[in-house]
Amino acid sequence: MIRLGMILFCSLPVMATSAAAEALIEPGQWNVTSNTVMNGAASPPQAKARCLTPEQAGDVAKTFGPVSGTINSTCEQPEYETTARTLKWRLQCRGQLDVDVAGSFNFDSPLHYTAIITSKGRMAGALISDVKTELEGERVGDCQQ
Repeated sequence: MIRLGMILFCSLPVMATSAAAEALIEPGQWNVTSNTVMNGAASPPQAKARCLTPEQAGDVAKTFGPVSGTINSTCEQPEYETTARTLKWRLQCRGQLDVDVAGSFNFDSPLHYTAIITSKGRMAGALISDVKTELEGERVGDCQQ
């Protein structure tokens, strides 16, 4: 269970990386670079390409929002806060594994964004996972299909 939870929260930034409303972000091919620190240990930066459809680019909260997939835990509805150029959210799950995940995205132009996603996982009150991921996304052109 601990390993599944850690995998879920390590992959959350990748699953929740990309898009927004038409005015915030453009569809197309995006390069997303992530820098992750898990339990105090930094991982090498990772770069991934992602194609965003017009539908994904048109719904910031859905595309960049949290994805829950826990076992033996119940998650509350995510809390969202949006402004003209930002999206912030928080997801809390309680059960065998208590999890608190928060994301803060800044869409500084339709071609670029930055984000920070943090997660803390606790089991029986003890902190077992503390993850911070910094993301940078840059549109590089049309999707290659």
